[in-house]
Amino acid sequence: MKKIIGFMLTLSMAFGGIAMPVQAAEEEMRGVWVASVYNIDFPSVSNVGNVSAQKAEFSEKLDRYKAAGLNTVIVQIRPKNDALYNSEINPWSDVLTGSQDGYPQYDPLEYMVEETHKRGMKIHAWLNPYRVTTSGTDVSVLADKNAAKKHPDWLISHNNALYLNPALEEVQDFICDTVEEILVNYDVDGIHFDDYFYPDKYPLTNGDGDGPEADQRREDINSLIRKVHETVEMYGDNDVEFGVSPAGIYKNTVDFKGSQTYYNGYADTLEWIENGWVDYIVPQIYWETNHSTAPYEEVVKWWDKQVEGTDVELYIGEGLYKDVIAGEIGSHLEICGKYDNVSGNIYYSSKDLLNNRQGAYDTLKTAYAETHIENDTQNQTKPNVPVKTVNAKYSKSSVMVNGVEKTLEAYNIDGYNYFKLRDLAYVLNDTDKQFDTVWDEDKQSITLSLGEKYTEAGGELEAGNGSDKTAAVSNATLYVNNSPVECEAYNIDGNNFYKLRDVAKAVDFGVVWNNELNAIGIVTLVGYSE
Repeated sequence: MKKIIGFMLTLSMAFGGIAMPVQAAEEEMRGVWVASVYNIDFPSVSNVGNVSAQKAEFSEKLDRYKAAGLNTVIVQIRPKNDALYNSEINPWSDVLTGSQDGYPQYDPLEYMVEETHKRGMKIHAWLNPYRVTTSGTDVSVLADKNAAKKHPDWLISHNNALYLNPALEEVQDFICDTVEEILVNYDVDGIHFDDYFYPDKYPLTNGDGDGPEADQRREDINSLIRKVHETVEMYGDNDVEFGVSPAGIYKNTVDFKGSQTYYNGYADTLEWIENGWVDYIVPQIYWETNHSTAPYEEVVKWWDKQVEGTDVELYIGEGLYKDVIAGEIGSHLEICGKYDNVSGNIYYSSKDLLNNRQGAYDTLKTAYAETHIENDTQNQTKPNVPVKTVNAKYSKSSVMVNGVEKTLEAYNIDGYNYFKLRDLAYVLNDTDKQFDTVWDEDKQSITLSLGEKYTEAGGELEAGNGSDKTAAVSNATLYVNNSPVECEAYNIDGNNFYKLRDVAKAVDFGVVWNNELNAIGIVTLVGYSE
């Protein structure tokens, strides 16, 4: 299957970007990291006074992930010794409300699990096990509930930041208790650690990276990984997985070199693989194919050999935050398709994916295009039907709403202007023509509720990058007050864009065009006219 993806993607490129759906194995990992630290990916804003907006933001992101063909989200629910879930032993994370242990008025993880599973996707709970602060060493500013404030003797500091001490058995037990609490209370599909173990290059007393002190640090980390694996086996359902995403290079070889996780973070990843303490490993191979010291394929090939003959799944971490990586992600999928032990890819981060950095979202959507499977006794697949695509020209027309200029992302297709429904709903709020939008994943439909105030989801009125796009015909059904209506729509970068005049007719607001000013007018004081 992985070889098929590479082959079909090559055909897609050769034929000018025509969408060529490929068959995906059921267990292939197509994941995205959703970072909460610094509010990188989610939530984009504090939910104080607006819980529904934070919920809607996550749900809309899920819709876009699924539209790209992804099947798993890895959400950072423990960024700094805190929690994006209701915990007895960890304080609420400050990324939710702006203050640590501020009650967000709902349980984010509970909502995330429900929404993710409703879409037929999986969710892994991403924990940073040791980090307490990203900057500052004053424990008095932490919430009283924070274990670091209760037990300052558990802490080490490095580069003006605090960490739980990996050497302490009390710390290891506390982290296992945290994992246990999550597994008992939430139906997550996995527990996930990233690449932060001992602080990077935390100094040794004797300075010998292969000496007894360094070996003891590696054993400290090994002990936690082993205990967490046992905790997952004990408290998780049979299909709950435990995985770790280390830095891409274990140790330097003759074929590549760089920052070595064995020495810099004291993470002995091969020990975990050999002992089966992880169910999957995701090396962060954040380099391009022709990198001078760590060419992408050489590193992939090395990891492919390390999991050979084991029960550990290998997924490749992709750094879409780098332009060069985002731009050649299609080539990376082709390379991964050559290696039998590579079982999928995970992308960092959500923001870069959804912003279609260097066209990465479009590339993945093409590579992961769904096919229909005929479930008969021979398990034959139906013929693949290419998705109909057209050119969407970025619209430079100004938009006036009741005489006030607004900035909306719009595209011209076959002489008609297409807008995002959420943008239109946003600018019509508090007018006689306001409406809310609701997405139904099961029905693949959008319902407009006329007269209701629009519920903000975050990201409204974000300007496009000024470039023309490839638009795919959208099969989503549009309902207005539960009645289906005929509307032309296209999917662009995971968002549905609707013909303005179709929406105006459905909602009954006026649309005017001024050719001299190259301006579109939306008027709510009058009804729609042809």
